[in-house]
Amino acid sequence: MRRNIQFVLAGVAAVLAVALVFWLVTANQGTAATPSASAGDARAQLEQLKIAPRGTLDGYDRKKYPHWSNQGQNCNTREVVLKRDGKDVKAGSDCNPTSGSWTSPYDGDTWTKPSDVDIDHMVPLAQSWVSGAKDWTNEKREQFANDLTRPQLFTVTDRVNQQKSDKAPDQWKPPLVSFWCTYATDWITVKSYYALTITSAEKSALSLMLDKC
Repeated sequence: MRRNIQFVLAGVAAVLAVALVFWLVTANQGTAATPSASAGDARAQLEQLKIAPRGTLDGYDRKKYPHWSNQGQNCNTREVVLKRDGKDVKAGSDCNPTSGSWTSPYDGDTWTKPSDVDIDHMVPLAQSWVSGAKDWTNEKREQFANDLTRPQLFTVTDRVNQQKSDKAPDQWKPPLVSFWCTYATDWITVKSYYALTITSAEKSALSLMLDKC
């Protein structure tokens, strides 16, 4: 009986050891966003999106989209994305990156100072406001602004992010044409998940970008 108990305890200890190793490995990895949808899936989702006129910015305020939220381990959403998207990123005890490199998918440029990059919302906050988020709760808008699961947050060149501003794909496209496919599929994925509307011009622009896939 004692030998059986010892055998069981040894087995439990082995399982716990494996679980501990797995936790230590995953705890130190960046939070990966959902992979981009295939062009076929994106086209199917695009056809399901509701077409409606773009609304107004009446009542819009970035404060209605609380960010950057606390993500645990002394890190906020921005710091998590910088760690996820960067290479050889080192950070202080406050989780703020002190070194590393970041390649912007919008233009292909690489930067070594966190101050040279922005965390861009694939679907801008103001763009969500005029396509349905005006009627959301602040809690849902906070989820949208800090979404680490959908392909909503990207580390990009700051000046390119400023050029994009709150524009939809019919108003602005990434300078790097090779990224148009991913840009379109990710935009569609986010708008589909959050049931946001699109305009006819926006749909046409997205369809043309999907032709690059």
